[in-house]
Amino acid sequence: MPENNLKHFLQLHFIVFIWGFTAILGKLISIDSIPLVWYRMLLAVLFVLLYFFIKKKHFLVDRKSLLKFILTGTIIALHWIAFFEAIKVSTVSIALVTMSTGAFFTSLLEPLFFKRRIKTIEIVLGLLVIGGLYIIFNFETQYALGIFYALIASFLSALFSVLNGLFVKKNDAEVISFYQLFFGVVFVTVFLFISGGFTTEFFSLSNSDWFYLVILSSICTAYAFIVSVKVMKYLTPFTVILTMNLEPIYAILLALLVFGDKEKMKPEFYYGAFIVLFVVMLNGILKNRKAIHQKMKKNKNQKL
Repeated sequence: MPENNLKHFLQLHFIVFIWGFTAILGKLISIDSIPLVWYRMLLAVLFVLLYFFIKKKHFLVDRKSLLKFILTGTIIALHWIAFFEAIKVSTVSIALVTMSTGAFFTSLLEPLFFKRRIKTIEIVLGLLVIGGLYIIFNFETQYALGIFYALIASFLSALFSVLNGLFVKKNDAEVISFYQLFFGVVFVTVFLFISGGFTTEFFSLSNSDWFYLVILSSICTAYAFIVSVKVMKYLTPFTVILTMNLEPIYAILLALLVFGDKEKMKPEFYYGAFIVLFVVMLNGILKNRKAIHQKMKKNKNQKL
């Protein structure tokens, strides 16, 4: 692997590690999921604005694009609310393994939006994932609500990805991220105003919560958004997807280190988790067979 590619490969692993750490922070922060998402998105918007100011980057877009960003910003806000709620009512391990179903929700949604047929292999792999989740659910029934929230978060994440594929061809990825974060926080703000959520208690955060929120919004959101976009330009889709699928593994290992016995599950959970994660990895390989074949052909030609 050339030195430059190795650098970007290691950066991608670091970003995936950071994304895995997001779940840990969600568990450590004591406030509820809705205020957590509001603070995360608001602070992230400020950090991205600071980045634009330093880089002297403009972020004006047309009205039609703004309407699209309102929709996707709302979806990503709802996704994060469901995601953090899943972590708070269950465990990091349960939430992250269930979230791995996102690739298969995408496989179901893509044919609807891009007008293509569902492939047989996608149905088979989807059924295997359901089997893995059934094993987990059957032996970790106390976390049923967490699995439910994680499935909602997974579906919303898939919907967000598919819509992004349709909406964001015209604009710069960093600008898109800014507007989606901005409209996400606007959506949560409106909800909190209507529901009377802005109370004195809402703004009374502990020092540790502020510390974790700053890390979550700066490193795990603003920084990860910006760097991931740049890194993905230099690596093959196969490398990117396969590496991103390591997120739940990183998160589960981190959770065991940080929370210890609280994150230890019954053996059947790990059987089910192995099935889900293996199928997700396999899906990434099958979806990128063309990229693998081209890379192998290129390496063969270089040797000749």
